[in-house]
This record gives sequence, C-alpha cells and structure tokens, in this order.
Amino acid sequence: MTDTGATPNLRELNKRRTREAISHAATRLFIERGFDRTTIAEVAAAAGVSKMTVTNHFPRKEDLFFDLHEELVGRLANAVAERTPGESALAALRRDCLAGLARHDPRLGFSGPDFARTIAESPALGARFRELHEQGEAALAEALAESVHTPPADPGEGVDFESRVAAALLAAVDRAVAAEVFRRVLAGEEHGAIAAAVRPSALRAFDRLEGALGSYAVREE
Repeated sequence: MTDTGATPNLRELNKRRTREAISHAATRLFIERGFDRTTIAEVAAAAGVSKMTVTNHFPRKEDLFFDLHEELVGRLANAVAERTPGESALAALRRDCLAGLARHDPRLGFSGPDFARTIAESPALGARFRELHEQGEAALAEALAESVHTPPADPGEGVDFESRVAAALLAAVDRAVAAEVFRRVLAGEEHGAIAAAVRPSALRAFDRLEGALGSYAVREE
C-alpha cells in the first residue's frame, strides 16, 4: 500500500484512539467527582489533550458520558430498516429488544451501578438521556414512514401522522424496558438477573401491540 493510501487510515485510527482516551478519562472523572462538578478543562488535562480537542470530538459535555449516543438514537430505526422479508416493524423491534436483553446491551440501560448512579444524580445527564430517546423515536418514525409510504412531495410536510403514532407506541415499549433495566442496575442487581426479570414484561408489552401493529410495515417477501 502506498503512503497516500495508508495516511487516511492512520489518521482515522489516531482520531479514534484520541476519542476513546477522552471518553474514558471523562467517564472516570464524572463517576469519581460527579458530572456537574467536572469541567471540560479537567477532562482535557486527564486525557492529555487540549480543551479544543475535547470539544472537537464532543461538542456537548453530556456526550462525553453518553459516547454511544449515535448508536442509541439509531438503534430502533436500524432494526426496522434491517427487518427480514415478511417481518413487521413490531416483530423486528421485539427481536431486537430481546436480543439486547440477552447480551446486556448498554443501549438498553445495562451498565455498572456507578455509571447509573452518575446519571441519576445529574439533572443534565437525565435530560440528555430523555432527549436521546426522543431523537430515537423521531428516527424510528422516519424509518417507518419510508417503509410504508411514498415520500411527500413537499419535504416540509415531514413525517406523516400514522408513522409518528406507530413510532410513539413502539418506542414506548423500548423506553419502558430501558427504564426498568436502569432502575434495577441502580439497585445493584446482577445483569443476568435483570435480563431474566425484564424479558417477560417486554414480551407482554409487545404482545399487547400485536393487534394494532402486527401487520404494520411488513417487509415484502
């Protein structure tokens, strides 16, 4: 491989390493000192970078803590986009949720108790956590609209009402599951026990939506 071909790869690798170092340093400080009492300058010093480098990678302080925010926002929409032929949006989201519980997915609220406690003690982190779920619901609505409707002639019309209602119902189950996982993590329960306890409730919640959405947004064979 030529130098020209290798340079972008090395640059990207260095960017990822720097981002990870900043995120790890920030998480450690937030857990030790509290999110609201830790400054960006302190994070930069702990990571061995400039304050500008921190803000270039993480424009919002809250996203230093929620470094998986993009994956969290896109998870439901991706599950719908990747559903198998003959599978409805509801079935795809049920499958994704159960798989997330089984693997103790951080995007479903699985974390260490200290991590969960840091969120619980910070109004700013709590607000950002709710905002990420709201953004995830909006992304889901867009994915549903694309799967069942012809895009509007006028982009200003936005997502149709039916897709927004369906997204709100489906995202509500996921949000309730994540909230229950978070509550149990905060109480110090073991991840395996949490998954086993929450799974039946998740199944019942999805089953209750079957009559309304079981045949909605079924991917063509």
